[in-house]
Amino acid sequence: MSKQISMPVIRRLPRYHRFLTELQDQGIERVSSNQLANIMRSTASQIRQDLNCFGGFGQQGYGYPVAQLRDQIGKILGIDQGFKAILLGAGNLGRAIATHMNFSRQGFELTAVFDKNEDVIGTMLRGITVMSDDNIESYIKDNRVDAAFLCLPKNSVKPLIDKLYSLGIKNFWNFSHYDIKNDYNDVIVENVHLSDSLMTLCYRINEQHTDN
Repeated sequence: MSKQISMPVIRRLPRYHRFLTELQDQGIERVSSNQLANIMRSTASQIRQDLNCFGGFGQQGYGYPVAQLRDQIGKILGIDQGFKAILLGAGNLGRAIATHMNFSRQGFELTAVFDKNEDVIGTMLRGITVMSDDNIESYIKDNRVDAAFLCLPKNSVKPLIDKLYSLGIKNFWNFSHYDIKNDYNDVIVENVHLSDSLMTLCYRINEQHTDN
C-alpha cells in the first residue's frame, strides 16, 4: 500500500500516531478532524485527505475513535512487527540514543550493540553487552537483523556498510552523514542530520531578529 502513497503523507503518519497516543494517555476516546487539526497545527481537510489514503476511519459527525485510529496507523507504519535492530557506535551519541529512545514503541527491538573502542567493548548499554565490531558478521549470521542504526563518524562508515550489505542488511537509520545511497541504491535509509536541524533553528531565529 505504501508504494501508492506519497512520501509527505507517510512522513506525517508518525505525528498522527504520536498525538493520538497522547490523547489516549489522557483518556480521550474520540476526536474530530477539527480537534486533531488544532492539536497538530494542521487543517481538518488535510487530516481527512491523509487518512482517506488508507481507507475510512471515522464517521461523519462522530469523529475518530482514538485507540482504534492509533492502532490502525501503527499497523500501517508496521510498528507491530517488532523489527530487530543492531546499533553500531557506542560513543556519546550511540549511548544517548540507546538509552533514551523507546524503540519498542517505534517498532524496533534493539538486540545488539557494536563498537571498535576497547574501552567501550564489554560495557553494558541498555542491558546489552557492547561487542567488538569483529563480531558483527558472526552475529548477523546467527541472528535475525532487520536494520542497523549507525552512530559512527562519517569516515568510519564505508567498510562497515560494505560488510553489512554483503550480509544482507539493507535498512539503515543513519546518523553518520555518510551517503549510503551513493554506494547502494537499493537500500532503505533514514538519514538524521542533527546539524541541519540546528542550523534551521538558527536561520529561523535570525529571520525573526531581522524582521524585528
